[in-house]
Amino acid sequence: MFRIPPERPAPNFAPSWNIAPTDSLPIVRYDSKAGERSLDLMRWGLVPYWAKDMKIGFSTINAMAETVDTKPVFREAFKRRRCLVPVDNFYEWQKIGPKEKQPYAIALAERDVMALAGLWENWKSPADEWVRSFTIVTTAANELCAPIHNRMPVILPPETWPAWLGEEPVEPAQLTAMLAPYPADRMVAWPVSARVGNVKNNDPSLVEPIELTAA
Repeated sequence: MFRIPPERPAPNFAPSWNIAPTDSLPIVRYDSKAGERSLDLMRWGLVPYWAKDMKIGFSTINAMAETVDTKPVFREAFKRRRCLVPVDNFYEWQKIGPKEKQPYAIALAERDVMALAGLWENWKSPADEWVRSFTIVTTAANELCAPIHNRMPVILPPETWPAWLGEEPVEPAQLTAMLAPYPADRMVAWPVSARVGNVKNNDPSLVEPIELTAA
């Protein structure tokens, strides 16, 4: 799907139905030296190269499309280190009461793998260990997601991948124009179990639809 050469080593990673910040996920990036795409495991929560420690990663799991090109923590990665984050679906929580929330799974209508817009970064620890991390770019919610949450990840269609990955010249304005809500009529959402709220739960049943009881 992502045209990664078969001879490139692919990382081993277990399937997950409940990814949490600091978990490692496979991301697609362009290796400019080799002139080809690669699949690499990176830590969710971007740690900029100038950070003093990794704690900043807890507040950088997402980057807002509106400020991703100017905010210091993301600015350099936006210019030079953009990536795709392949996922089957994502979760959002809908507020249904003072303290009650209902989680939903959201996916492409045809249930294909979606490519979320991401940025990646290299960071060297005080112990001289390299950490690669990434963030997911978010934008305003479309008509499907808006009743559930006011933000959604940027989903990039295949025709935008070469420019986003840096395989071809692109103007900054063209990049920011890509960071728009995905068409609502090409997506689906369904309620899922609140078990997804605990990262210790991680099995295929988390994405199964549930029946909502009437209030």
